[in-house]
Amino acid sequence: MKLTYFGHSAFQIETGDTTILVDPFLTGNPHTEGVVQAGDLNPDVILLTHAHGDHWGDTPDIARRTGAQVVANFEITQYLQKQHGHENVLPMNTGGSWTFAWGRVTQTYARHSSSFPDGTYGGNPNGYLLHIEGKCVYALGDTCPFAEMAWIGEDHTVDVALMPIGDCFTMGPEDSIRAARLIRPGLVIPIHYGTFPLIEVDVEAWARRMRTAGFEPKVLKPGETLAL
Repeated sequence: MKLTYFGHSAFQIETGDTTILVDPFLTGNPHTEGVVQAGDLNPDVILLTHAHGDHWGDTPDIARRTGAQVVANFEITQYLQKQHGHENVLPMNTGGSWTFAWGRVTQTYARHSSSFPDGTYGGNPNGYLLHIEGKCVYALGDTCPFAEMAWIGEDHTVDVALMPIGDCFTMGPEDSIRAARLIRPGLVIPIHYGTFPLIEVDVEAWARRMRTAGFEPKVLKPGETLAL
């Protein structure tokens, strides 16, 4: 299994013959300039944590071009069907799980908000626990720490946590350490930082603090791939 980070919260997982794209904010994402364009990607599955433009991103265009199955909460999949005519969807809701040919997915809670760029309500924001090839990847989505993360840490052996650290709209560096203590991941990859002035953080200082707290950080550059 390979994980490629595209900056902000966009990343891709390749497993077997299946490519999974998460939160494909590519067009207008300063991290992807000279790295990747939406037209370069051909996912089989698109996972969406919520409807904000910096996560919804290029979903309609990529889904239309590739026919990818879009996995998201009920409101997002309904919107995609009604507004964009894309029928290949799998609606989920918080706490639910589904087993695909490529792995098992549990949609988790995320403490945030969710609306489409046009203001339409986007349902509850979410994260995802992805059990693939014997590994567990936890994409937290946009969130702050919440108490039930301790249950996730108890019930799942999280190998990789993709954790927002940019502050202002999500947890910041300090709260990300609190979240790590609850989840107890083997590796922490920072996301949702450095894209806009309001979420600029010193990622190297964050990595030092995370390591001091007893967790292994891994800062990925946009376009960098990690074998899991």
